[in-house]
Amino acid sequence: MKIIATIGLGANLNDPAGQVEYALAELDRLPDTRLVARSSLYASAPVGHVDQPDFVNAVAQVETALAPRSLLAALLAIEQRHGRERSFRNAPRTLDLDLLLYGNARFHEEGLSLPHPRMHERAFVLLPLVEIAPGTTIPGIGRAIDRVAACADQRVTPLPPLAAVVNA
Repeated sequence: MKIIATIGLGANLNDPAGQVEYALAELDRLPDTRLVARSSLYASAPVGHVDQPDFVNAVAQVETALAPRSLLAALLAIEQRHGRERSFRNAPRTLDLDLLLYGNARFHEEGLSLPHPRMHERAFVLLPLVEIAPGTTIPGIGRAIDRVAACADQRVTPLPPLAAVVNA
């Protein structure tokens, strides 16, 4: 059985837009998984540890037959291939992949909580998510679009498509 999983992508080191774009392509190559939607790229101010470069963020949806733990393991492997280091919480990173939603699953286990416990508080997740799936409901929270206003103080701006920048 295949399910729609939602993944948050972010980077702020080593060509962040390129890191995110390459990771989006990698999602489509995961076993028993197909990329079905991807947002535009967004620039966002860092959260937590603010003394670092801005992030480039996106959200993707995949149709997958992978179980949540297997999908998370695949996401962590992609992060590692991109040189992700976990030196401290909210540290700068070459790539961050978060499993945000797995269908309507709601559970908390060591190392994996669904839905992602802070996704509804982050404009850099909500804006790209609403772009590609405006009707999304976050289990236990409500409609994603209804949470956007609560994040209005967070600086998140759409980036021009890479092709537009190259052809400018």
